[in-house]
Amino acid sequence: MAAIDPMGAATPGPLPTTPGPLSAESAHPGIGRTKDVPTVARTRMDTFAAYVALTKPRIIELLLVTTIPAMLLAANGWPPLGTALGTLLGGTLAAGGANTMNSYLDRDIDAIMHRTGARPLATGALPARNALILGAVLSISAVIALLVLTNLLAAVLGALAILMYVVGYTMVLKRRTSQNIVWGGAAGCMPVLIGWAAVTGSLTWTPFVLFAVVFFWTPPHYWPLSMRYKADYAAANVPMLPVVADTTAVAQRIIRYVWAMVAASLLLIPVAGMGIVYSSMAVVLGGLFLWEAYALRGRVGTARLAPMRLFHGSITYLSLLFLAVGIDPFIG
Repeated sequence: MAAIDPMGAATPGPLPTTPGPLSAESAHPGIGRTKDVPTVARTRMDTFAAYVALTKPRIIELLLVTTIPAMLLAANGWPPLGTALGTLLGGTLAAGGANTMNSYLDRDIDAIMHRTGARPLATGALPARNALILGAVLSISAVIALLVLTNLLAAVLGALAILMYVVGYTMVLKRRTSQNIVWGGAAGCMPVLIGWAAVTGSLTWTPFVLFAVVFFWTPPHYWPLSMRYKADYAAANVPMLPVVADTTAVAQRIIRYVWAMVAASLLLIPVAGMGIVYSSMAVVLGGLFLWEAYALRGRVGTARLAPMRLFHGSITYLSLLFLAVGIDPFIG
């Protein structure tokens, strides 16, 4: 279960004190294809913290924000405790594994970009080989956990999510097309399908509508971050949309996706029979998100652009909307 590079999108990292030693001209990283940064000696606690950082815990938190409400809605209340815990364990392992593999594959551009220059593989805090092993172990463990503790469908979806993020997004799309986050971001939508399948053993229209909400949310969430760090992505030769298109076009594209996201969130009302709690929140939150998206477009060409306002607001939107999804079965 991965996400929206997600999955590195959730929280910008601190500025490094020195630039990383890897070249922006590096080919797509693979085993033996890029020169790794020399490993820096560390205390045990520093080393442990570095391994945890590889998994990008804050992104995992954001993914669980969508998984838990999806399970509550699927169960129309509390799901079986064992199923819920198994899903959360498998989902955490899947996201951690995929994020670690992403850290391994992107270690060359992470060392170039200021936003990511302090990540463990960019600074040499850990050997790249260890990150590769950790990512593989976590990913395999995730699929096994979902299979044993939930069901086959959830395990298959978990494996698919990992492949979508590691192979589809990181290896194929990210460095080749400005539509990378649009289609690659689909991996970050998988937790709602996994959570639903774990509880019910099947899929209906409802989880796919939830999937659509997260799918259309991802570009308006990530493109503002890309606008803020446009120079970073340009230096690393990553063709994020704000690098290859002018700011006005990006802002207009963001508005279109926000409208699609709001429409999907409202579609959930008739499809899932949502009550007053969710319906009210979907309308209010959707209106606020649209307001901020139009405000961003209005600030194009001025010193007040402030794309990070929309970035942080998008996280609040998704968290509160899915909180309403989780509450609605109890009082809706």
